[in-house]
Amino acid sequence: MNTNISFAAASKDYQKGQYLKSLEVLNRLIDTQRDVKTYVLLAKNLLKLGFKSEAASAYALAGELDGKESPYTREAALLYFACGDEHQALLQALRVMTLARSDAELAFVLTAILLKQGRKDLVSPYRKVISESSHPDHARLAVRLLSDDILDATNETLVYNLFKKFPDIMPLRLLKLVFAREVCDFELVTKEFLPVQKMLDKGDLSFLERDNPFYNLHWCGDEALNALASHNPSLLLKEAAARRKAVPHAWSKKIRIGYLSSDFWAGHATMKLLRRILELHDRDKFEITLFCHTEEKYLEHEAGTVDRSQWGDVCIVRDMTDEEAANAIRERQIDILVDLKGHTFGGRSRILNYGGAPLQATWLGFPGTVTDLDLDYSIGDRFVLPASSEANYYEKLVRMPDCYQPNDPANRPKPRPTTRAQVGLPEEAFVFASFNANRKINTAILDVWCNILKRVPNSVLWLMLSSPRTEKNLLNYMNKKGLESDRVIFCPRVSYEEHIDRQQVADLGVDTFPVNGHTTTSEQLWGGLPVLTVKGTNFASRVSESLLNAIGLPELVASDIKAYEDMAVELANAPDRIAEYKRRIRDNAVIMPLFDAERFTLHLERAYEMMVERAKLGQEPDHIDVPALPPRTEPFFSFG
Repeated sequence: MNTNISFAAASKDYQKGQYLKSLEVLNRLIDTQRDVKTYVLLAKNLLKLGFKSEAASAYALAGELDGKESPYTREAALLYFACGDEHQALLQALRVMTLARSDAELAFVLTAILLKQGRKDLVSPYRKVISESSHPDHARLAVRLLSDDILDATNETLVYNLFKKFPDIMPLRLLKLVFAREVCDFELVTKEFLPVQKMLDKGDLSFLERDNPFYNLHWCGDEALNALASHNPSLLLKEAAARRKAVPHAWSKKIRIGYLSSDFWAGHATMKLLRRILELHDRDKFEITLFCHTEEKYLEHEAGTVDRSQWGDVCIVRDMTDEEAANAIRERQIDILVDLKGHTFGGRSRILNYGGAPLQATWLGFPGTVTDLDLDYSIGDRFVLPASSEANYYEKLVRMPDCYQPNDPANRPKPRPTTRAQVGLPEEAFVFASFNANRKINTAILDVWCNILKRVPNSVLWLMLSSPRTEKNLLNYMNKKGLESDRVIFCPRVSYEEHIDRQQVADLGVDTFPVNGHTTTSEQLWGGLPVLTVKGTNFASRVSESLLNAIGLPELVASDIKAYEDMAVELANAPDRIAEYKRRIRDNAVIMPLFDAERFTLHLERAYEMMVERAKLGQEPDHIDVPALPPRTEPFFSFG
């Protein structure tokens, strides 16, 4: 057979639309002429005839012959993806991954598959090209890529660019609001929130299905609405739970606890709370495994200075897919898998949807119900999770007797003597302080702070600053409310030790709403600073109330926002009461539950035992109230 004539004939038949005839010639020809052009023409014919999967295979063969970064490998990846063969699509896409940086379609395929596998850490090279695409599917995927890292300046630019092209896509509006709140751009927040408010007023809550659950907490204090915020409302969690619980499980004498997090490094806020608890777990009754996806850079920074083996056996799941990580958890026969992240930055909580353990719980990282995840329990306390919360939680509630938040008195630095001169504060003024993240400051709380400053002339507000833009926006707002700029003093971020030291020179901490200080509030109390809060309406807004009760200062929880304002003014005019509160904090810190790590560990372990007892009896998860140990009568540590 004259192969050149045969290929020419096959090509001519293809041009005439005679695809079957062309295919017949190519099938004969391919036995002797396996080159790029033959496979490409074969793929084109198969595609015309509707055989996408076979066309993808032909393009893949053409790409192999064509060499590195072949456009035919690209075509194979796109076709495999369209057919639903994500395994082959990923294999082909990875061969031409450098092309994906400038090819939106290829970037979309790579990113969609990697996200599904839980490998968001690998998709950053493709964010820009996807966000610049005019295809609506690409825009929706770009939203998912931009929803977490608020500190990445590139994200803000991409969100604003996307919103200009697609102003009617509600998730983009919600993301734009996230970045506006981060820098306290209240004018922009007011403007862009109007369409959201109109939907709320009409009772249309559909947009909540695409609102980031973590950032939803920053504008919404209604836990019924918080429960609707979702990353993926289509997940079939009941089916996932049924599959998980159908897996046979062998219980052992010891209870095997698995903690899942990206925060297993000593410098992270979570470990400043949790570290001592991990060290204190009773190894005669419990086996502790840390399923760690902490970034390597944090571990390298602490190498040689922190012994993580004291916290538990460490299993690195960082480079595994979600399903692979769940399999690794299952292989270790974990009884209770405790996710410490929820919907917070850096989380890999979707690992839970692959059924790693017969009991799965959320604790500490996310202050609310964790939507989209297969969970049995949410660990809190009677303040953050009262009975009224039960209807708004997908999980069953486990209430710790004192406080849901652990604290570490052994590894946390003790406050050292510090003066106002050292931190740039006026000696004679009354100092109100808020060290909460700037995104927690909204116009409602800022209006109250302005009222307080006006009613207490010789006072200043001490705020920790995230950026110069934030400072400008806050000052502009407060100036319009009639306050001079010198009534606000901004402090920079400093080392953890310095931050613990400086808090004590303020007079009164003032809390934010609807998201309180969490670790921030317990740090202020550790530093000896009283904190004034108001009774909240959801987990995130009840945390300070829980902490204040655990250190014996419930009277610093105001009944409402007006009482909060009045109490702040009253205390500013009562220096003796402030001094008394500071003394009580120092006295109570060494005997009350808030900083009692040993007591907390015993309560937490009892919670785990109660979960397992139910499961062994074949009972479904239910709400659990952990009984309290007797109160301490002697100090359990000393500030020295």
